[in-house]
Amino acid sequence: MTDKKTLTLDVPGAVLTYDVREPATPTNEPPLLLIGLPMGAEGFTTLAGHFTDRTVVTYDPRGVERSTREPGQDPDVTVHADDVHRVIEAVGGGPVDLFASSGGAVVALELAAAHPGDVRTVVAHEPPLASVLPDREAVVAAMADIHDTYQAKGFGAAMAKFIALVMVEGELTASYVEQPDPDPAMFDLPTTDDGSRDDLMFGVNMLVLPPYEPRYETIRAGAPRVLVAVGADTGEQMTGRAARAAAGLLGTEPVAFPGGHGGFSGGEYGQPADKPAEFAARLREVLAL
Repeated sequence: MTDKKTLTLDVPGAVLTYDVREPATPTNEPPLLLIGLPMGAEGFTTLAGHFTDRTVVTYDPRGVERSTREPGQDPDVTVHADDVHRVIEAVGGGPVDLFASSGGAVVALELAAAHPGDVRTVVAHEPPLASVLPDREAVVAAMADIHDTYQAKGFGAAMAKFIALVMVEGELTASYVEQPDPDPAMFDLPTTDDGSRDDLMFGVNMLVLPPYEPRYETIRAGAPRVLVAVGADTGEQMTGRAARAAAGLLGTEPVAFPGGHGGFSGGEYGQPADKPAEFAARLREVLAL
């Protein structure tokens, strides 16, 4: 694979930074776009390295890492989907294959409905769709509480609550938010507030993601092949439950992938590596079906 090329793209309210990795040998395969939210391009470094035989595109969502957003802009799912559409246009247009993780998987479902010509196959890995869950009200309340904690106490306190939430197995009860706040030190997180309030996940996503409902009928009737994926090790955590429910609403079975929510991780952001080689092999297999 040739060296990674880093480019920028001016879009309304933001400047997006994206990377293009070209194969050393020309291929007829469409580009493979890897997206997350709020995770940026760095989180896909290992996964991209397993696809050196085709063009791979990654990007930082607006307000994340190298991409900027104008102050006061609170981008919703449709804004992020339009950003991905513009990145696809910038690299030559669709259709591309798209692997999307977490909040990026929610964006991918919107992209498939809004811009079906952009994508050939979409693999939406564990979208955190509160809207499909039987305990939706409790999950939405928990996410709103994380947002409020961030505004009041800062990053460490909010991240501690987020980690506790995503580790819950099974449905949340209505009293979930009444439990004592977890200690950030338990997770090696900062216990003091640095005063910053520009984190996209806690400042924006905790409020804009919960009400989003994919356009299931439009996706079912569209041309792109849309697969909802779930990690074999995710169990009954929120993203696993949401993935299985969303697949059902699309009239499909969830596609199993190795590992958990970050099964493709090779240790990016200082996190333990999961099962990146097995994950990449499974993604290659699914895209070839």
